[in-house]
Amino acid sequence: MRFDCHFTDDSSYFRSYQIVRMKLKIGVLGAGHLGKVHLRCIGLSPEVFELIGFYDPSDENAAKAEDVFAIPRFQKLEELIDAVDIVDIVTPTLSHYDCALLAIRKLKHVFIEKPITNTLEEARHLIRMANEANIKVQVGHVERFNPAFLTAKPYVDKPMFIEAHRLSLFNPRGTDVSIVLDLMIHDIDIVLSQVRSNIKNISASGVCVVSPTPDIANARIEFENGCVANLTASRLSIKNMRKMRLFQHDAYISIDFLDKETEVLRLTDSTENQLPQNMEIDLGPGRGKKVIGFERPQVAELNAIQTELTEFARAIRENTRPLVTIEDGYKALETAHRILEQIEKNQLH
Repeated sequence: MRFDCHFTDDSSYFRSYQIVRMKLKIGVLGAGHLGKVHLRCIGLSPEVFELIGFYDPSDENAAKAEDVFAIPRFQKLEELIDAVDIVDIVTPTLSHYDCALLAIRKLKHVFIEKPITNTLEEARHLIRMANEANIKVQVGHVERFNPAFLTAKPYVDKPMFIEAHRLSLFNPRGTDVSIVLDLMIHDIDIVLSQVRSNIKNISASGVCVVSPTPDIANARIEFENGCVANLTASRLSIKNMRKMRLFQHDAYISIDFLDKETEVLRLTDSTENQLPQNMEIDLGPGRGKKVIGFERPQVAELNAIQTELTEFARAIRENTRPLVTIEDGYKALETAHRILEQIEKNQLH
């Protein structure tokens, strides 16, 4: 399957583009597994979006989408882009750049699934073109909108050690890219969004088991402020797991992205009004007592993909920065490529 986007290299006609309608016209590029999820989520927000249609070169994918969603299939990619305000790119990673560039040249706002592009050069070019076109671009790092993560965010304050495990049962879908770009990049983006420091060093290792690219990988990211993140991703697990643990001064936060659960342990001075699950500890002579308090805050029920898409629409209408910017997508991709470089170096030894 190919998503071929043909255009001329002429950016001189870029102009400001402003949406004034309450509903935004949106079209989806790609009607595979994730594309169908996007189509369904867009349909859940009829007050926000007017779903114009979709484009997919696969007759099989298109027939299923037409049958389920009863929306038109566009035969030409350019015609769909011309008909909408927002282009939602849910195509294979290798086609992200061409599809996004064509949409940007037509002054359309772009939602693009992660990873933003296949190469860093492609991502840098999209950033330049999007800025010149004065359009909004949001990258689909959906875990930023996971309700368990949103619940945990108020508790996170300068984490100094982060551990993440993202494990999946094997599925041939997604093996066109390495495990780092397919799965680990979710946790890379979360870590970069929470650690406000430059990266000092990265070490990593990985193994190709059934694919030509690594199927399991581990990375250690050291930041200049002393924080260390240890990330593991695998697509050869016997069970699915999406967990992250963040350790900081006086607190430990656990996030289960899969089961949508958040747990918080905090060290406090107060020994009054203790809950049964809290534990009082004696710090020794002259140091007094503290309490380890356990909290399991309630996690709201929400659809992360629907939320990220509607938040992108809000950024367009209100002319604000998307919650996951094109620059955020580039930083995650750059870090992922640095991890891949370290894996390749280790494999050569």
